Amino acid sequence: MTVVEKRPDHHIVVLDCVCVNQNGEQVITGQAEVRAPTEKVSRPRMLLPEVRLTRHDRYRQLMDQASGGEPVPTAIAHPCSVAALSAAVEAAQAGLIAPILVGPEAKIRATAAEAGIDIAPFRLVAAPHSHAAAEAAVALARNGEAQLLMKGSLHTDELMSAVVAPTGLRTERRLSHVYVMDVPEYPKPLLITDAAINIEPTLEDKADIIRNAIDLALTMGIAQPKVAILSAVETVNPKMRSTLDAAALCKMADRGQIKGGVLDGPLAFDNAISADAAREKGIVSAVAGTPDILMVPNLEAGNILAKQLTFLGSADAAGIVLGARVPIILTSRADSQRTRLASCAVGVLLAHRSTQASPGVPAAPKA
Repeated sequence: MTVVEKRPDHHIVVLDCVCVNQNGEQVITGQAEVRAPTEKVSRPRMLLPEVRLTRHDRYRQLMDQASGGEPVPTAIAHPCSVAALSAAVEAAQAGLIAPILVGPEAKIRATAAEAGIDIAPFRLVAAPHSHAAAEAAVALARNGEAQLLMKGSLHTDELMSAVVAPTGLRTERRLSHVYVMDVPEYPKPLLITDAAINIEPTLEDKADIIRNAIDLALTMGIAQPKVAILSAVETVNPKMRSTLDAAALCKMADRGQIKGGVLDGPLAFDNAISADAAREKGIVSAVAGTPDILMVPNLEAGNILAKQLTFLGSADAAGIVLGARVPIILTSRADSQRTRLASCAVGVLLAHRSTQASPGVPAAPKA
């Protein structure tokens, strides 16, 4: 603001006002007339509330990537709660999936009536209880009638027990979970793995967990995804297995045992996520400061990290299980509609990629 005129008789000051953005471009111009006080005015400082805008553009991009094709046949295991049934119907209305509702018919219809949902357009496969629903949904995926599997209102362990059974959906690849995080303060999608399936993964498990996450990142259009392998420190310490595993995984990538991404570790969270923190510690890395994937040392660390970002960082967390014959969508009652649809969008992207790889045959990932 620049003073361009004073009118002393009425204590008027004319201000020329110019507002520019971060690129130096003018976005607001104009003049303001103000009545200036004749005496100095001093007031105590006010404590103003913090205002933050969260846009969640990355989930919109996921939806755009996944939409436009044919809805993907999806077996919904035991959708007997309003939240579970609504998630399936919302994804169907968005054109992402064609739900196959698997579970006790009376319960599903009662839930639909309670929620005011019309399920007439959807196929319904009767199963007497949640265990049977999980087995029937897995069978639909195994025989090719469903290209996606989605958790309903049953417990995750019930569904995964059917998945890993001898007649389930196991492949040569280890199953693992990936959170696709939309963190407002981070400039791109952030994948965190594994925070839901593998409690204390071995080195071999971790290699598969990284392979699964790289496959997902590539499917999302992230070329050469950067993988930060986390520990409490950024140096190899023989007393900390996570640092030894990180070093071994990086060497495996150097020798072509893990392909498609750029790995570095061990890295502490601060120097993994912040280029300034990495420079402060003298870390020269193609990954530090800009990772696409955070590989955590165990389930506890991953679960805590994902929930911290969700509840303290206003992040959204879409969840998917990889490594089976079909992607498995895990949703929670606490998930927002945006998160539920994003989880389905991720599954649809993977299903499309699998179909393109082997038309008509559910493709198993290869190590």
